[in-house]
Amino acid sequence: MTRWHLLTPDSSLVDKLCSEAQLSPMLAHLLALRGIGSDEAAAYLSPSLDQLHSPSLMLGMKEAVERLSAAILHKEQILIYGDYDVDGTTAVVVLKTAIELCGGAADFHVPHRIKEGYGIKDDVIERSAAAGVKLVISVDTGIRAFQAAETARRLGLDLIVTDHHLPEAHEGVPNALAVLNPNQQGCQYPCKALCGAGVAFKVAQALFARFKDPADQARLVPSFLKMVAIATIADAVPLTGENRTIAKLGLEGLRRPINGGLKALMEVSGLADCGRALNAMDVGFRMGPRINAAGRMDVARDVIELFTCKDHARCREIAEKLNLLNTERQTEEARIVAEIEAQLANSPELAEKFCVVFDGDGWHRGVVGIVASRVVEKTGRPALVIAKEGEEAHGSGRSISAFHLLEALESCHGLFTRFGGHAHAVGFALPAAHVPELKRRLDEYARTRLSPADFEPELKVDAEIALNEITPQFLNSLRRLEPFGQGNPEPVFASREVNLLIPPRVIKEKHLKFRVNQRQGNSNTAFSYEAVGWRMAPRLNGETYQPGDKLDLAFTISMNDHPEFGGLELNLEDFRKSMIAVAVP
Repeated sequence: MTRWHLLTPDSSLVDKLCSEAQLSPMLAHLLALRGIGSDEAAAYLSPSLDQLHSPSLMLGMKEAVERLSAAILHKEQILIYGDYDVDGTTAVVVLKTAIELCGGAADFHVPHRIKEGYGIKDDVIERSAAAGVKLVISVDTGIRAFQAAETARRLGLDLIVTDHHLPEAHEGVPNALAVLNPNQQGCQYPCKALCGAGVAFKVAQALFARFKDPADQARLVPSFLKMVAIATIADAVPLTGENRTIAKLGLEGLRRPINGGLKALMEVSGLADCGRALNAMDVGFRMGPRINAAGRMDVARDVIELFTCKDHARCREIAEKLNLLNTERQTEEARIVAEIEAQLANSPELAEKFCVVFDGDGWHRGVVGIVASRVVEKTGRPALVIAKEGEEAHGSGRSISAFHLLEALESCHGLFTRFGGHAHAVGFALPAAHVPELKRRLDEYARTRLSPADFEPELKVDAEIALNEITPQFLNSLRRLEPFGQGNPEPVFASREVNLLIPPRVIKEKHLKFRVNQRQGNSNTAFSYEAVGWRMAPRLNGETYQPGDKLDLAFTISMNDHPEFGGLELNLEDFRKSMIAVAVP
């Protein structure tokens, strides 16, 4: 059973936010839980362009911009080397467009996930040198490209690395002309959590400062935030600090898209003319997966063409293709998840591992990262999912908050041909023969870092409220905290002893829906709402619910925009027969 933790903020901070920032008690309560003081509240609730940091604060920026500027002025051939996911492809679009706006020209290379794999490859560097390229700049990749950097140096190419993944723990960074990564040693850039497109955007900002007058800069910077916001949200970096500013302003800009490819993508995602401002969920669950589908299932070059194409019909054609690829991705993901669930059912001891590793022949390596996320949700443990292809194996991993997954991979680095990532998301390749040893060593390592308590599911509840407090005005006040995501979670509320009106029913085979109400005191007025539990259909196994049952609900609040049965809706995080909640400071 999931433990509910009712969070309690510093009451003096709440009082100051109410009195000095003139906020409602609930908004003050929620800001205090996020550690926002009264002097920070205005900037937090109303991000603006002046909150963006100067690109010059990033180590290596001066050298990178000087070399790029020279290449632009002398009409040199520039190659942008990107990655195949949403962060990498949008980063290519950002930097390529910026270079062209400053008078230069840039070609690009995005590797094929299956044929080439992740990272900068020597043969691409060699072909580029033979074709007359003098400058290669990476985006969202390259921080561990030591061999590629030496190849570029040997061939007389200048290499600039821009990346956000964590550098190698012992070897540092590649020997390139310049390395831009806020996580590298000695870099004082304030926002360490930029995504790859965010780092590329800082380069674009610096170029605009060099080539454009203030009026053009004031016009161009906001226009680029739309693309960077998509990457920031889809790559699940923390939506705090500068990332929050990027995401907030970028989402506002998406209300008025100009780019033809962006318009087409929003159309196939069902977001065009939706009559409301887009939110992080729209990007993370509708736009982002369609962009990612290109690199997962086919060729990521389609994304760059989509966002740089000027022909509306061609944009629509590419967007429709991405939509189809996303459907194929969902089918393949469901197939692998079903196989893993069968393994868990047949071998229950697997779920007792401290770090679970699943592998299979014929699994599509483009979806193993998404599947790893599903396994973490199901098991509550760090998880790796590996696609074996003959003698090779390629995998991705996702983790829980208590476990640094990249450090775990570092502990057995000799097993891999390559690996990299972050504390909670990694990618890697290794000989298939090493997979059994990897399983053993990761479980042993995890047992030294984790305890069974780390696997107990817990839910942080921001506040208890009565159903009569849920109004459109209340929801509008919550929206001032958007965008929600990593580092800025959507507020979770609890209501206790609500009445079940209509028993749970399964919708679309995997979701739940039921209706509840709650009377206030001796009033005859009852406030009634639909409650939806996404992927909660298995909760009905072995449990019966009847009208009149008393339930405790934990939920977020949303507005269903359906013209016939829309309205305020409770999105369930958990529900159970009524019991007393425990307050934990």
